[in-house]
This record gives sequence, C-alpha cells and structure tokens, in this order.
Amino acid sequence: MRGIQEIFLMFDYNFHWRPVLKSLPDLLEASLVTLQVAVLSMIIGIVIGLFLSIIKLKAKGPLQWFASCWIELARNTPALFQLFFFGFGLGALGIHLTPFFIVLAGLSFNNAGYLAENFRGGFNAVPETQMKAARSLGMNLWQAYTRILVPQVLKIVYYPMTNQFVWAVLMSSLGMLVGFRELSGETQFFASKTYRIFEYFAAAAIIYYLMVKLILFVSRVLATRLFRY
Repeated sequence: MRGIQEIFLMFDYNFHWRPVLKSLPDLLEASLVTLQVAVLSMIIGIVIGLFLSIIKLKAKGPLQWFASCWIELARNTPALFQLFFFGFGLGALGIHLTPFFIVLAGLSFNNAGYLAENFRGGFNAVPETQMKAARSLGMNLWQAYTRILVPQVLKIVYYPMTNQFVWAVLMSSLGMLVGFRELSGETQFFASKTYRIFEYFAAAAIIYYLMVKLILFVSRVLATRLFRY
C-alpha cells in the first residue's frame, strides 16, 4: 500500500511554465548558436571528408594510413570522447580552445570521418569512364574532380549528408559538458537556476524537434530544385 502511495506522490508535480516563457528568447537565440556550429562543422566536414575519401581511394602509404586512421577513429569512438580530446586532451598539451571551438573541432572531426565513407561510396558509384572522358577532353585532374566527379558524388550522397547534418545539430548538445552555451547548455543554465528541470528540457526538446523538421523540409525543397533531372 505504501508503494502505491509513493507512485502517486511521484506524479504530484506542479508545472510552472512562466519561467520558461520568460527565458524563451534566450533559448531561441541559443538555438541559433546550435545551428551555427552545426553548419560550420558540416562545411568543414564536407571539405575534409572529400579529401579523405579521395586519399583513401587513390593514395598509398602514409597518406592512406592517415585517412584510414581518421575515419576509423571518427566512426568507432564515442563523439563525447572526441569532444573531450579537443577540450581536455589538447588542454593538457597547453593548447586551450574556447568552448565554441572545442565543439566545432569535435563535430568537424566526426562529420569528416562519417562523410568520407559516404563520399567513398559515391565515388565508387560514378563510372570510371567519367574520369577518362573528362581527361580526354583536356581537363586536368582538379577540373575533372571539381566539374565532373564531385557534383555527381554530392548528388548521390545528398540525403546521407542531410542525415549527418541532423546528427550534428543533435550532437552539439554534448557541448554543454564543456561549458558551451548552445541550446542544451542554455537550457541547463536556466533549469539549474530556477529548478524547473522538466519544463525547460521539454521546451528544449520541442525546439530541437522543430529545428530538425525545418532542416528536413528545406532539404526536400532544395532536392526538388537541384535534382530535377
């Protein structure tokens, strides 16, 4: 009987949404910081990921070993450990980064590793005759990749890139553990200040959900315009 009473007491919770509504502008501003670091990490990840995929496909020796190690570490270690490496690992070596750059470096490292494998699959899906045709038309290697191969690869892996972007937005929440005041960090700050834990994190979850839905909607719109043919 006592156990049943304790269960009912567990749900005896008074919701107070006024502090959340008062802090909503700050949460929305923090969500823009979340999007900013996610977008920048994707841009860096795409550039590095393309080079890693090409190196792994074409290079030999130390360069291929370097690319393989990056990809393996990014894909097979927790994202939190990667974040802590740039925060505390480099800090132990005397290299101190701000919370923003810790999160940016961690997400970029991880994005590059995952995207490199996506790009490698994309390059393998493009017929080898495309490169031969480009070179026969007088294009150098850089022109063949940038004008012929890479545009086709980006089209092939467009939706996996969208998924990776969503992942970057959600995983940026780990930044709160290194003092980064993005959406989760800002939510934690106000929740600990007002003791309205459930209300603040419920509001943050709704904001994350809306951000992801917005990203997927924009992605679909861009896909219909970019890939008509």
